[in-house]
Amino acid sequence: MAVTTKKLHVKKPSPEAVNQSAMSLIRKVHGMIDNPDIEKHRHSQDQVGALFGNAKDIQIREFQIKDREAERVSVTRAHMKKYVILYCHGGGYSTGSRLYARTLTTKLAETTSMDVLAFDYRLAPEHPYPAACEDAMKAWDYLMLLGYGARDVIVAGDSAGGNLALSLVLKLKEEQRLLPRGLVLLSPWTDLTASGKTHTTRALVDPVLDADYLRKMTENYAAGRELTDPLISPLFGDFEGFPPTYIQVGDNEMLLSDSTMLHKKLVAANVSAKIDVFKGMWHVFQMSPFKTAGEAMEKNAEFIYDICR
Repeated sequence: MAVTTKKLHVKKPSPEAVNQSAMSLIRKVHGMIDNPDIEKHRHSQDQVGALFGNAKDIQIREFQIKDREAERVSVTRAHMKKYVILYCHGGGYSTGSRLYARTLTTKLAETTSMDVLAFDYRLAPEHPYPAACEDAMKAWDYLMLLGYGARDVIVAGDSAGGNLALSLVLKLKEEQRLLPRGLVLLSPWTDLTASGKTHTTRALVDPVLDADYLRKMTENYAAGRELTDPLISPLFGDFEGFPPTYIQVGDNEMLLSDSTMLHKKLVAANVSAKIDVFKGMWHVFQMSPFKTAGEAMEKNAEFIYDICR
């Protein structure tokens, strides 16, 4: 007697369904980190960064720049020592640290084979603008004292750290100093006036940010100052003469327009600027363990290699 078998066809979930599941997970993780007690929030972020930022092939050397904690993240294999990446961490200018940023700095070091210098800067509301900018300049000056030239440095940052990276270069330009070789910006927060349309159109799909959070972070950092000041909202800066800039942003985040408007202004100023908008991705998705995050970090490395040739 012949036995017939039927093949079971398991329907694969659509990319949209996978993204929705991922965003649901991100909301849960973010909810675990988020806390109305700002000190507990900061501590939770540091723990997450220390946990997920460890890698067996990475060496981390901690030190101080003036009175601020800093660290150099390097691969243990032979690597490129001529160039260095100066990394500005995110966190809305009120939270975050070099520890929290390890999920990104270790990936940057791994994909580029370059050293990454990450530093802590003073946080709001205890230390509003211009404290972070002053600390970023100290980190820049530290690299110059080590013997690096401006053209040996790539400045990078995520979210508020992207804002700080832009502000640092604007300040260097204002002081008529040499500018870095390039900029790498991950979901940069460029416009504290929240004028972009995606602050509204992406509000319901963004799993990380919301309007109340951004408003509170803005109040903490600006502390009553004019929000269109280019060193607070770099979108309003003069980008003539800026170095090559690469921007990554997710299309499911409220700050999407912060990136697209920045890109348009850079191009209008004849800056070599590129933007990649990642479908279905959220704010600073590069922190996640998903495949797209890895691909994005490889793209960052490609950009850095190109400008260092």
